[in-house]
Amino acid sequence: MAAIKKKVVKGQTYYYLEHSMREGKKVQKKEVYLGRKIPSNIEEIKKNLLDGIYRKKWYADVDKIRKNFSNNQKAMPKSVKEKELEDFATNFTYDTQRIEGSTLTRRETADLLERGIAPKNKPMRDAQEAEAHRDLFFEILKSKKDLSLHEVEEWHWKLFNKTKADIAGKIRKYQVTIRGGKFMPPSPVEVYPMLTEFFQWYNRNKNKLHPVELAALGHLKFVTIHPFGDGNGRISRLVMNFILNKKKYPMFDIQYEGRNGYYNAVERSQVKKEDRIFLQWFVKRYIKEYKRYLK
Repeated sequence: MAAIKKKVVKGQTYYYLEHSMREGKKVQKKEVYLGRKIPSNIEEIKKNLLDGIYRKKWYADVDKIRKNFSNNQKAMPKSVKEKELEDFATNFTYDTQRIEGSTLTRRETADLLERGIAPKNKPMRDAQEAEAHRDLFFEILKSKKDLSLHEVEEWHWKLFNKTKADIAGKIRKYQVTIRGGKFMPPSPVEVYPMLTEFFQWYNRNKNKLHPVELAALGHLKFVTIHPFGDGNGRISRLVMNFILNKKKYPMFDIQYEGRNGYYNAVERSQVKKEDRIFLQWFVKRYIKEYKRYLK
């Protein structure tokens, strides 16, 4: 935690902001001079200091993950690489669908997507949406197009045209709520202006921000707009992996079993209007998921 330190030199008092963090066996200190008075925006200065420190540390790890992942992919036989991608698609589909209420188990999802065995005594809609998500995921990976409003509308239509045709591919013109949540999604009149702003933000930053940060914030910003009647979480997680894949970083599966931490990070960012809350959760989880590439 950053702390204010006071130094007295020749009778004059000076203030500094200091943060210590352990790297291996060493303790590193970062110090920022504040002046002879504590600035009124000290909390913002603290946040900026910590953001800079953690970005430097985290993104060094993330870039090492990317490098080692890429080397591993190059060495991997084509058939093994294809099997790994199929496994990821199955797990990603299971987790993203289960987070949104699907009743299919992980085994049922694998049997359906990999062996064509339909689950018994489960809603047909859950199976149809799982198949649609898997197909859309592979289609997105092959796409040469960049993110746009038209593209995400198409994604949404392909995901829901068989199960929820009345909302498939349509930007909402009505208010929605999040069951059990503290965050109220934007009103209908705000949705289109916010979507326009979102894609402007993406186009300004797609070659400026670190790709993992771009993916995390793309997810958060899109799901916060909540532009569809249903499926906003699924589309936002597809946006996330579209960006990671396009930038050649390992894609990320937010697991159903860890959903509470995920929900909390998203909601706290939305309520407090602090993107860094979700960003920090995301990067930490991403590094933990791929720590095998840091060895």
